[in-house]
Amino acid sequence: MTDQTVIPADIAALSFEDALAELERIVRQLEEGRARLDDAIASYERGTALKRHCEAKLREAQAKIDSITVAADGSIGVETARME
Repeated sequence: MTDQTVIPADIAALSFEDALAELERIVRQLEEGRARLDDAIASYERGTALKRHCEAKLREAQAKIDSITVAADGSIGVETARME
């Protein structure tokens, strides 16, 4: 059994946009229901990995957005992590 949290290297190398486009293509193919069972299962598994990758990319983007700060003078900066 494979670890469900590991994203294959070829998927991890994809941009959010490319991963989302491939995921949308897989969903369309699965909805058509014409694939052989083994192919449909493989597509579903890849789609699951693509979904996890897209979610991770969105979390990264949200973290970057959350770290943006606006000072009283209107200047924009980035909050840095503090070491305690």
